[in-house]
Amino acid sequence: MTNIRRYFDKGNIYFLTHVTNNRLPILVRNFDLFWEALCSFGKDFEFEIIAWVVLPDHFHIIIDPEDADLSNLMRKIKLSFSANYRKRAGLNSGRVWQYRFWDHIIRNNEDMSRHIDYIHYNPVKHGLVRSPFEYPHSSIHKYFGEGYYDHDWGIKDDPTTEGNYGE
Repeated sequence: MTNIRRYFDKGNIYFLTHVTNNRLPILVRNFDLFWEALCSFGKDFEFEIIAWVVLPDHFHIIIDPEDADLSNLMRKIKLSFSANYRKRAGLNSGRVWQYRFWDHIIRNNEDMSRHIDYIHYNPVKHGLVRSPFEYPHSSIHKYFGEGYYDHDWGIKDDPTTEGNYGE
């Protein structure tokens, strides 16, 4: 196993991707457990969740870890979800998450905007919905309420209505 070194420094904001083991589609069905795990460490760690989306087999998040050790925070969140998921599923053991995670330091406002859009468009990209606003497990609803998006942003056209139908 390789030893990946991560560069974490105070004042940086990070885009993270975490994937379930073998891409098992368990996160949306157990969203309550995921959200509880994510929120339960707010009293132990100072961090801010800027944008997020939870899909069946992975999640994306933009986070400002403030003074928290980001790897340790993510490890604890994933361990908490894993323990509660195994209990709910009646499993005594077994991997829930892939090893490691993808991280990217947000470099500037443009990079932040691109990553927020990527997160919010992800359910459309994966064919789960036609409009990102149809997807419940995303921070897009907060951003829409704050005027960040127009009501028609990110809607994928229905391909069955394109073309010449003899009119």
